[in-house]
Amino acid sequence: MATEGAAYPVTFDVDHPERLSRWKIFVKWLLAFPHYIVLMLYGIAYFVTLIIAWFAILFTGRYPRGLFDFAVGLLRWSARVNVYTNLLRDEYPPFGTGGDYPARLEVEYPEQLSRWKIFVKWFLAIPHLIILYGYGILANAITLVAFFIILFTASYPKALFDLVVGYYRWNNRVYAYVLLLTDEYPPFTNA
Repeated sequence: MATEGAAYPVTFDVDHPERLSRWKIFVKWLLAFPHYIVLMLYGIAYFVTLIIAWFAILFTGRYPRGLFDFAVGLLRWSARVNVYTNLLRDEYPPFGTGGDYPARLEVEYPEQLSRWKIFVKWFLAIPHLIILYGYGILANAITLVAFFIILFTASYPKALFDLVVGYYRWNNRVYAYVLLLTDEYPPFTNA
C-alpha cells in the first residue's frame, strides 16, 4: 500500500485543451490505425520480455532496467494513443515512446521487487479490474457525450475530461502493477 502522503510510483496526466477540432473527432480512430498495428507488434515483443522479467524478478528481485524501460514505453505509447482516440487531445501521438506530448505517463524504477508477489499480483488486481470495467463503460459513455459537445462547441468540458483522464490514470496504475512494474498496490482512486 502506498504510504499516506507519498505519491504513487505511477503517474499519468493530460493537459486540458482550450479548443478541439470539430472535424478530427470523425477520423481520429482511422488516423490511429498505424499506431494500433505497431502497438500490436510491440505487445507481442513485450510478452516475451515479460516472461524474461518474471524469471529475473524471481531469481534476483530486480526488474532488468532495459526490459523495464521497454515495458514503460509500451504503456506510455498506448496511453498517448488512447488520449488521442478518446478525443482528449488533437495532437497526433508520436510513434515511439519519446517526444513531447501533452499526455504524460511515468513509472518510477523500483530498485527491488518482491519475489513472491509475482505469483499473485494478477489475483490481487481483480477488485480493481472489476471496478475499472464499470468505470470504463462510464468513460466510453462520457466520450460519446463529449463527441457531440466537441462537435457543437469545440471544447471538452473540464469535469467530463477529468473523469476520463481519471479512468486512464487508474487503469495505467493497475496495469503497471499487474505487469510487475511496481510492488505498491494501486489506490482505489482516480486522483
